[in-house]
Amino acid sequence: MAKFAIAIHGGAGTIKREQLTPDKEFEYTRALTDALAAGYDLLEKGSSATEAVEAAVIELENNPLFNAGKGSVFSAEGKHEMDAAIMDGSNLQAGAVAAVTSVRNPISLAKAVMEQTKHVMLCGSGAEQLAKEFHLELEDDEYFFTQQRFDQWQKAKEAGEVVLDHSDEKKFGTVGAVALDVEGNLAAGTSTGGMTNKRYGRVGDSPLIGGGTYASDICAVSCTGDGEFFIRSVAAHSLASMMKYGGKSLIEACEQLVQKDLVEMGGEGGLIAVDGEGNIALPFNSEGMYRASRRQGEELVVKIFRD
Repeated sequence: MAKFAIAIHGGAGTIKREQLTPDKEFEYTRALTDALAAGYDLLEKGSSATEAVEAAVIELENNPLFNAGKGSVFSAEGKHEMDAAIMDGSNLQAGAVAAVTSVRNPISLAKAVMEQTKHVMLCGSGAEQLAKEFHLELEDDEYFFTQQRFDQWQKAKEAGEVVLDHSDEKKFGTVGAVALDVEGNLAAGTSTGGMTNKRYGRVGDSPLIGGGTYASDICAVSCTGDGEFFIRSVAAHSLASMMKYGGKSLIEACEQLVQKDLVEMGGEGGLIAVDGEGNIALPFNSEGMYRASRRQGEELVVKIFRD
């Protein structure tokens, strides 16, 4: 029987070791460890992969270190426009939300869309209304405010730029989780606050099923990176197709997609993936990616840089 397994990410990009202080590195490592534990503990108790994914992503959404939920960046209008998606590989059911502004945990709303409606994706005020009907936790703007994100927004406005994430460095602020449960079912979930100073209701790959999030009986995938490139390449679904129709292993498919196909397009970032045997891959073509993983009976792995 395959071992249950889980992996999470907190974004990828230009993460320079010399600019990450020991204290800050400890904060990120602890946050990733806590989020992974939230999902792993559920898997250990026999919970489903979707429940584990939701739990892990909620922990990341609640932590202001990451650009999702509480730590979401500001749009050009000074709002927090958040996107999320979740998919159950056992039945190809999926739920997604885009441009929600007051939902504490967008991943939970995405899961409600999947489990309690006939739809896949809802956006804006309609998604907010559903959150109210399902009595999900809502917050005012003050909850989502962080000084670091506000200062970055001010700099972006002054420069007239759209910034990928939360500092002067190039980072892709997405969080996600993938899991394999004791029944052999796979699931994936992704959540993001998007791009600083984004305009026109821009939506990236995170809530797009097959783009930034996908799960089937083959593998589960959550992406982080240049969203437009992941959308154009239908990245998450492409990975599953390479395995299903091309006969590639999880590692081979990841190498092809992340290190070759995306690079040739000019796309930067990474992904986390797990297959039906519990194999885990965490590839990226950027300088670093906040990531953690664990398989049943094995030690926790938490990394930021390549080594």
